[in-house]
Amino acid sequence: MGKATGFLEYTREAPPRRPIPERINDWFEVYQDFPNENVQRQAARCMDCGVPFCHTGCPVNNLIPDWNDLVFQGHWRDAARVLHSTNNFPEFTGRICPAPCEAACVLGINEPPVAIKAVEQKIIDYAFSEGWIQPERPVRRTAKRVAIVGSGPAGLAAAQQLNRAGHLVTVFEKHDRLGGLLRYGIPDFKMEKWVLDRRLEQLREEGIEFHTNFTVGVDLEAAEMLQQFDAVLLATGAEAPREVGIPGRELKGIHFAMDYLTQQNRRSAGDRIPVEEEITAAGKRVVIIGGGDTGADCLGTAHRQKAASVHQLQIHPAPPDSRHPDTPWPDWPLMLRVEAAHEEGGAREWSVLTTHFSGDARGNVNKLHAVRVGPKPKLERFPNSEFYLDADLVLIAIGFQGPVRQGLLEQLPVHLDKRGNVAAGENYMTSIPGVFTAGDMRRGQSLVVWAIAEGRKAAHYIDRHLMGASKLPL
Repeated sequence: MGKATGFLEYTREAPPRRPIPERINDWFEVYQDFPNENVQRQAARCMDCGVPFCHTGCPVNNLIPDWNDLVFQGHWRDAARVLHSTNNFPEFTGRICPAPCEAACVLGINEPPVAIKAVEQKIIDYAFSEGWIQPERPVRRTAKRVAIVGSGPAGLAAAQQLNRAGHLVTVFEKHDRLGGLLRYGIPDFKMEKWVLDRRLEQLREEGIEFHTNFTVGVDLEAAEMLQQFDAVLLATGAEAPREVGIPGRELKGIHFAMDYLTQQNRRSAGDRIPVEEEITAAGKRVVIIGGGDTGADCLGTAHRQKAASVHQLQIHPAPPDSRHPDTPWPDWPLMLRVEAAHEEGGAREWSVLTTHFSGDARGNVNKLHAVRVGPKPKLERFPNSEFYLDADLVLIAIGFQGPVRQGLLEQLPVHLDKRGNVAAGENYMTSIPGVFTAGDMRRGQSLVVWAIAEGRKAAHYIDRHLMGASKLPL
């Protein structure tokens, strides 16, 4: 390594967050710039550890020690090249990935791990600012046509890989803008959308064809698509939300988290939301059911919309402040995580089960009723622990059930697995020859970094299916 003793000389440092009073009054990214020299010191902490477990923690198998060493030496352009060798979109993962690589960092056994995610983001942002990221058009075309349904991270990663292999790639997106979850599921305070747009511009210039406001199964029948294309990749995600299914769910003012987040992202993009369709936390008592990333995104959004109060409910017990002994290194640790949104306010409640909702004479929700419970799977109710919270807006953020079954999957009857996801073999091909699937549609709701990894792997197998062999990396 460039600095063999770096881990002894420097401590962990990460980009600072903007002051809370400032950031809750806008929709810009929470984190401030991280100077190059700070990043280089952090890269210097990367140990000559022999077996870099960060590789196994990272779903795309980023060559983390390699680009840490290059950053420390000031070889930023080479670092960007190595980073891109495994990850098509490090600017996305560098912002919104929870960094399982850091949980597996060898230094993390007894010291704070290397701030890998911060180094990754700095490499790619610096590369863009220097003009090093340019379209990479294929040298020759194969005349094979590939349709990709869905423009989320899995679909975009596969599209770029297959296009660079020389295939003619067309991406179909049902929404008015490209990006899928990246566009409408991730709040701007976590990733501003110019970050997505600058990458999409590169993909267009590389020759990928995009169609928005285009629903396969409506604007193009599935059977026609199979006739027009040599291969198809299904990458529409796991968009079917998980329901709470309790009394009072029909009351007005109870919404799925993704409907709420999507609407705010549209506002941030300049769209006008009809008053009768508006979902806003402004001046309201908000309760979020679900303690994961989506719940935290709702929390940060409610702060910026100036909610009167916000409670976030989690059915699990409160995790410990440090790594739980049941999740030893290098596993992903069970521990309390304090996101930027949690710093900004609101109350977190643990071991809470929502039992029912009640409302006013107009059918609007005004109370959420709950009870304290023990851990899963029994969820034993504690005696005399019932309580209620006043609520004008309830957001359901308890995950997703898999892909939407209506529409495309009715016309394209691929087999589903036991969890309701689209079943595929090791080569990512579904039960219909020539039709592949990747991302959340195949594995269920997961991380953006997993979607990118899936898209890259699916591209390899699609290329092999079309050409008999593939040079695309797995």
